[in-house]
Amino acid sequence: MRLGRLAAATTALGLGTLGYSYVEATRRFVVREFTAPVLPAGHEPLRVLHLSDIHLVPGQLPKREWLESLAALEPDLVVDTGDNLAHADSVSPLVASLAGLLGVPGVFVFGSNDYFSPKLKSPTTYLSGGTGVDVGGDWSRSPDLPFEDLRAAFTQQGWLDLNNDRGELTVKGTRIAFTGVDDPHLRFDRLDHQPADATADLRIGVAHAPYLRVLDSFNAAGNELILAGHTHGGQLQVPGFGALVTNCDIDRARANGLHTHQTPGHHASWLHVSAGCGTSPFTPFRFSCRPEATVLTLTG
Repeated sequence: MRLGRLAAATTALGLGTLGYSYVEATRRFVVREFTAPVLPAGHEPLRVLHLSDIHLVPGQLPKREWLESLAALEPDLVVDTGDNLAHADSVSPLVASLAGLLGVPGVFVFGSNDYFSPKLKSPTTYLSGGTGVDVGGDWSRSPDLPFEDLRAAFTQQGWLDLNNDRGELTVKGTRIAFTGVDDPHLRFDRLDHQPADATADLRIGVAHAPYLRVLDSFNAAGNELILAGHTHGGQLQVPGFGALVTNCDIDRARANGLHTHQTPGHHASWLHVSAGCGTSPFTPFRFSCRPEATVLTLTG
Protein backbone atom coordinates (compact mmCIF):
# COMPACT_ATOMS: atom_id res chain seq x y z
CA MET A 1 0.00 0.00 0.00
CA ARG A 2 2.81 2.42 0.86
CA LEU A 3 4.55 1.72 -2.44
CA GLY A 4 1.29 2.28 -4.25
CA ARG A 5 0.71 5.61 -2.52
CA LEU A 6 4.31 6.64 -3.22
CA ALA A 7 3.95 5.74 -6.88
CA ALA A 8 0.69 7.67 -7.10
CA ALA A 9 2.22 10.71 -5.40
CA THR A 10 5.26 10.56 -7.66
CA THR A 11 3.05 10.34 -10.74
CA ALA A 12 0.92 13.25 -9.56
CA LEU A 13 4.02 15.34 -8.87
CA GLY A 14 5.42 14.53 -12.29
CA LEU A 15 2.18 15.39 -14.07
CA GLY A 16 1.84 18.58 -12.06
CA THR A 17 5.39 19.66 -12.91
CA LEU A 18 4.80 18.86 -16.58
CA GLY A 19 1.59 20.87 -16.61
CA TYR A 20 3.24 23.82 -14.88
CA SER A 21 6.16 23.67 -17.35
CA TYR A 22 3.75 23.74 -20.28
CA VAL A 23 1.90 26.75 -18.91
CA GLU A 24 5.19 28.53 -18.18
CA ALA A 25 6.41 27.95 -21.74
CA THR A 26 3.22 28.96 -23.52
CA ARG A 27 1.58 31.62 -21.33
CA ARG A 28 3.92 33.20 -18.79
CA PHE A 29 5.77 35.65 -21.03
CA VAL A 30 7.88 38.31 -19.34
CA VAL A 31 9.84 41.43 -20.30
CA ARG A 32 13.15 41.69 -18.47
CA GLU A 33 15.11 44.92 -18.08
CA PHE A 34 18.83 45.57 -17.74
CA THR A 35 21.10 48.59 -18.00
CA ALA A 36 24.46 48.53 -19.77
CA PRO A 37 26.79 51.57 -19.54
CA VAL A 38 28.26 51.41 -23.05
CA LEU A 39 27.59 54.85 -24.57
CA PRO A 40 30.02 57.76 -24.64
CA ALA A 41 29.42 60.42 -22.04
CA GLY A 42 26.70 62.87 -22.95
CA HIS A 43 24.75 60.55 -25.26
CA GLU A 44 21.03 60.12 -24.72
CA PRO A 45 20.09 56.67 -23.33
CA LEU A 46 18.87 54.12 -25.88
CA ARG A 47 16.23 51.44 -25.29
CA VAL A 48 17.12 48.25 -27.14
CA LEU A 49 14.54 45.47 -27.44
CA HIS A 50 16.29 42.10 -27.74
CA LEU A 51 14.14 39.34 -29.26
CA SER A 52 15.30 35.77 -29.77
CA ASP A 53 14.13 32.20 -30.31
CA ILE A 54 10.51 32.96 -31.09
CA HIS A 55 10.07 29.54 -32.78
CA LEU A 56 6.65 30.58 -34.05
CA VAL A 57 3.95 28.17 -35.11
CA PRO A 58 0.96 29.97 -36.71
CA GLY A 59 -1.55 28.66 -34.15
CA GLN A 60 0.31 30.06 -31.12
CA LEU A 61 -2.13 32.90 -30.48
CA PRO A 62 -1.00 33.84 -26.93
CA LYS A 63 2.57 34.23 -28.16
CA ARG A 64 1.47 36.27 -31.17
CA GLU A 65 -0.63 38.58 -29.00
CA TRP A 66 2.28 39.06 -26.61
CA LEU A 67 4.63 39.86 -29.49
CA GLU A 68 2.14 42.45 -30.74
CA SER A 69 2.11 44.05 -27.28
CA LEU A 70 5.86 44.68 -27.32
CA ALA A 71 5.46 47.72 -29.58
CA ALA A 72 4.04 49.53 -26.55
CA LEU A 73 7.53 49.39 -25.00
CA GLU A 74 8.59 52.01 -27.59
CA PRO A 75 12.15 50.78 -28.12
CA ASP A 76 14.67 52.87 -30.03
CA LEU A 77 16.27 49.80 -31.61
CA VAL A 78 15.26 46.15 -32.11
CA VAL A 79 17.82 43.32 -32.26
CA ASP A 80 16.54 39.90 -33.38
CA THR A 81 19.02 37.08 -32.78
CA GLY A 82 17.29 34.37 -34.77
CA ASP A 83 15.32 31.12 -34.56
CA ASN A 84 12.15 32.99 -35.51
CA LEU A 85 10.38 30.12 -37.26
CA ALA A 86 9.12 26.65 -36.41
CA HIS A 87 6.75 26.07 -39.33
CA ALA A 88 6.76 26.67 -43.08
CA ASP A 89 3.71 28.97 -42.79
CA SER A 90 5.09 31.14 -39.99
CA VAL A 91 6.52 34.11 -41.90
CA SER A 92 3.23 35.95 -42.47
CA PRO A 93 1.92 35.62 -38.89
CA LEU A 94 5.35 36.52 -37.53
CA VAL A 95 5.54 39.68 -39.64
CA ALA A 96 1.99 40.59 -38.61
CA SER A 97 2.85 40.09 -34.94
CA LEU A 98 5.96 42.27 -35.25
CA ALA A 99 4.29 44.92 -37.42
CA GLY A 100 4.44 47.54 -34.67
CA LEU A 101 8.20 46.99 -34.31
CA LEU A 102 9.24 46.76 -37.96
CA GLY A 103 9.07 50.53 -38.30
CA VAL A 104 11.70 50.85 -35.56
CA PRO A 105 15.39 50.68 -36.57
CA GLY A 106 16.41 47.04 -36.34
CA VAL A 107 18.99 44.38 -37.13
CA PHE A 108 18.79 40.58 -37.35
CA VAL A 109 20.69 37.34 -37.79
CA PHE A 110 19.41 33.82 -38.40
CA GLY A 111 19.50 30.68 -36.28
CA SER A 112 19.23 27.04 -37.30
CA ASN A 113 15.44 27.09 -36.96
CA ASP A 114 15.15 29.82 -39.53
CA TYR A 115 16.56 27.30 -42.01
CA PHE A 116 15.40 23.89 -40.74
CA SER A 117 12.04 22.88 -39.31
CA PRO A 118 12.20 21.20 -35.89
CA LYS A 119 12.06 17.43 -35.72
CA LEU A 120 10.86 15.11 -32.99
CA LYS A 121 13.76 13.77 -30.95
CA SER A 122 14.40 12.46 -27.47
CA PRO A 123 14.83 15.21 -24.84
CA THR A 124 17.59 13.13 -23.29
CA THR A 125 19.73 13.87 -26.34
CA TYR A 126 19.60 17.56 -25.50
CA LEU A 127 20.28 17.00 -21.82
CA SER A 128 23.17 14.59 -22.34
CA GLY A 129 24.90 16.49 -25.10
CA GLY A 130 23.66 19.99 -24.66
CA THR A 131 26.84 21.79 -23.65
CA GLY A 132 29.86 22.20 -25.88
CA VAL A 133 28.20 20.65 -28.94
CA ASP A 134 27.79 22.40 -32.27
CA VAL A 135 26.43 21.12 -35.55
CA GLY A 136 24.39 18.71 -33.46
CA GLY A 137 21.25 17.35 -35.05
CA ASP A 138 20.06 16.45 -38.51
CA TRP A 139 21.42 19.31 -40.63
CA SER A 140 22.46 17.25 -43.68
CA ARG A 141 19.03 17.84 -45.24
CA SER A 142 18.24 20.87 -47.37
CA PRO A 143 16.73 23.89 -45.62
CA ASP A 144 12.95 23.55 -45.59
CA LEU A 145 11.86 26.82 -43.97
CA PRO A 146 11.26 30.02 -45.98
CA PHE A 147 14.24 31.95 -44.62
CA GLU A 148 14.57 34.03 -47.78
CA ASP A 149 10.97 35.20 -47.38
CA LEU A 150 11.78 36.13 -43.80
CA ARG A 151 14.92 37.96 -44.89
CA ALA A 152 12.95 39.91 -47.50
CA ALA A 153 10.19 40.78 -45.03
CA PHE A 154 12.70 42.20 -42.54
CA THR A 155 14.95 44.04 -45.01
CA GLN A 156 12.02 45.59 -46.88
CA GLN A 157 11.06 47.25 -43.60
CA GLY A 158 14.58 48.61 -43.19
CA TRP A 159 16.08 46.12 -40.76
CA LEU A 160 19.76 45.35 -41.41
CA ASP A 161 20.70 41.78 -42.36
CA LEU A 162 23.84 41.06 -40.31
CA ASN A 163 24.34 37.42 -41.35
CA ASN A 164 28.13 37.41 -41.87
CA ASP A 165 27.97 41.13 -42.56
CA ARG A 166 28.47 44.57 -41.08
CA GLY A 167 26.29 47.63 -41.03
CA GLU A 168 25.57 50.81 -39.18
CA LEU A 169 22.60 52.79 -37.93
CA THR A 170 22.29 56.20 -36.33
CA VAL A 171 19.74 56.07 -33.53
CA LYS A 172 18.86 59.23 -31.59
CA GLY A 173 22.15 60.79 -32.64
CA THR A 174 24.29 57.76 -31.70
CA ARG A 175 26.13 56.09 -34.60
CA ILE A 176 26.24 52.33 -34.00
CA ALA A 177 28.52 49.96 -35.93
CA PHE A 178 27.28 46.36 -36.06
CA THR A 179 29.13 43.13 -36.80
CA GLY A 180 27.07 39.98 -37.26
CA VAL A 181 27.50 36.32 -38.08
CA ASP A 182 25.24 33.61 -39.43
CA ASP A 183 24.38 30.77 -37.07
CA PRO A 184 27.48 29.50 -35.20
CA HIS A 185 25.62 26.35 -34.10
CA LEU A 186 25.62 25.22 -37.74
CA ARG A 187 29.12 26.63 -38.25
CA PHE A 188 27.68 29.08 -40.76
CA ASP A 189 29.62 31.89 -39.06
CA ARG A 190 32.35 33.57 -41.07
CA LEU A 191 34.51 35.54 -38.67
CA ASP A 192 36.90 38.02 -40.27
CA HIS A 193 38.40 39.08 -36.91
CA GLN A 194 38.76 42.65 -38.19
CA PRO A 195 38.51 45.52 -35.72
CA ALA A 196 35.11 47.12 -35.33
CA ASP A 197 34.69 50.68 -36.62
CA ALA A 198 36.63 52.79 -34.15
CA THR A 199 34.96 55.99 -35.41
CA ALA A 200 31.46 54.88 -34.36
CA ASP A 201 29.95 55.92 -31.04
CA LEU A 202 29.14 52.31 -30.15
CA ARG A 203 30.07 48.87 -31.53
CA ILE A 204 27.74 45.87 -31.17
CA GLY A 205 28.35 42.22 -32.11
CA VAL A 206 25.29 40.10 -32.96
CA ALA A 207 25.05 36.30 -33.20
CA HIS A 208 22.44 33.63 -32.68
CA ALA A 209 24.48 31.18 -30.61
CA PRO A 210 27.04 32.45 -28.06
CA TYR A 211 29.89 30.12 -28.93
CA LEU A 212 33.15 31.18 -27.31
CA ARG A 213 34.97 31.55 -30.64
CA VAL A 214 32.40 34.16 -31.64
CA LEU A 215 32.41 35.96 -28.29
CA ASP A 216 36.21 36.02 -28.31
CA SER A 217 36.30 37.49 -31.81
CA PHE A 218 33.69 40.14 -31.05
CA ASN A 219 35.45 41.15 -27.85
CA ALA A 220 38.91 41.31 -29.44
CA ALA A 221 37.46 43.42 -32.26
CA GLY A 222 36.38 46.08 -29.77
CA ASN A 223 32.62 45.58 -29.54
CA GLU A 224 31.38 47.08 -26.29
CA LEU A 225 28.15 45.04 -26.42
CA ILE A 226 27.42 41.50 -27.66
CA LEU A 227 23.90 40.10 -28.10
CA ALA A 228 22.98 36.43 -28.61
CA GLY A 229 20.25 33.88 -27.90
CA HIS A 230 20.00 30.14 -28.68
CA THR A 231 20.39 28.76 -25.15
CA HIS A 232 16.73 29.11 -24.09
CA GLY A 233 18.31 29.86 -20.71
CA GLY A 234 18.74 26.10 -20.44
CA GLN A 235 14.93 25.85 -20.85
CA LEU A 236 14.90 23.79 -17.65
CA GLN A 237 16.49 25.49 -14.65
CA VAL A 238 16.90 24.03 -11.20
CA PRO A 239 16.39 26.61 -8.44
CA GLY A 240 19.72 27.21 -6.71
CA PHE A 241 21.62 25.48 -9.52
CA GLY A 242 20.51 27.20 -12.71
CA ALA A 243 20.56 25.89 -16.26
CA LEU A 244 21.37 22.24 -16.77
CA VAL A 245 22.81 22.79 -20.26
CA THR A 246 23.49 25.66 -22.68
CA ASN A 247 23.44 23.82 -26.04
CA CYS A 248 26.78 25.45 -26.88
CA ASP A 249 30.15 25.91 -25.17
CA ILE A 250 29.29 28.93 -23.06
CA ASP A 251 29.26 28.16 -19.33
CA ARG A 252 25.98 27.52 -17.52
CA ALA A 253 26.40 30.62 -15.35
CA ARG A 254 25.92 32.78 -18.45
CA ALA A 255 23.10 30.78 -20.03
CA ASN A 256 20.94 33.91 -19.94
CA GLY A 257 21.02 37.44 -18.62
CA LEU A 258 23.55 40.28 -18.65
CA HIS A 259 27.18 39.38 -18.05
CA THR A 260 30.60 40.30 -19.43
CA HIS A 261 33.07 38.60 -21.75
CA GLN A 262 36.77 39.40 -21.93
CA THR A 263 39.82 38.02 -23.73
CA PRO A 264 43.39 38.71 -22.58
CA GLY A 265 44.60 42.19 -23.46
CA HIS A 266 41.16 43.64 -24.24
CA HIS A 267 38.52 45.56 -22.37
CA ALA A 268 35.52 43.52 -21.25
CA SER A 269 32.42 43.54 -23.45
CA TRP A 270 28.94 43.50 -22.00
CA LEU A 271 27.19 40.29 -23.06
CA HIS A 272 23.45 39.73 -23.07
CA VAL A 273 22.18 36.21 -23.76
CA SER A 274 18.42 36.00 -24.19
CA ALA A 275 16.52 32.98 -22.91
CA GLY A 276 14.15 33.58 -25.82
CA CYS A 277 10.38 33.42 -25.93
CA GLY A 278 9.75 30.05 -27.59
CA THR A 279 10.59 26.37 -27.67
CA SER A 280 10.50 23.57 -30.18
CA PRO A 281 6.84 22.66 -30.78
CA PHE A 282 7.79 19.10 -29.82
CA THR A 283 9.04 20.17 -26.36
CA PRO A 284 6.78 23.09 -25.29
CA PHE A 285 8.03 23.07 -21.71
CA ARG A 286 10.03 25.45 -19.53
CA PHE A 287 10.75 25.20 -15.84
CA SER A 288 11.93 28.14 -13.73
CA CYS A 289 12.85 29.87 -16.99
CA ARG A 290 10.01 31.98 -18.35
CA PRO A 291 9.88 32.94 -22.05
CA GLU A 292 11.22 36.44 -22.37
CA ALA A 293 12.08 39.53 -24.32
CA THR A 294 14.56 42.04 -22.90
CA VAL A 295 14.77 45.81 -22.84
CA LEU A 296 18.41 46.86 -22.52
CA THR A 297 18.81 50.50 -21.60
CA LEU A 298 22.17 51.69 -22.93
CA THR A 299 23.64 54.59 -20.97
CA GLY A 300 26.79 56.67 -20.81
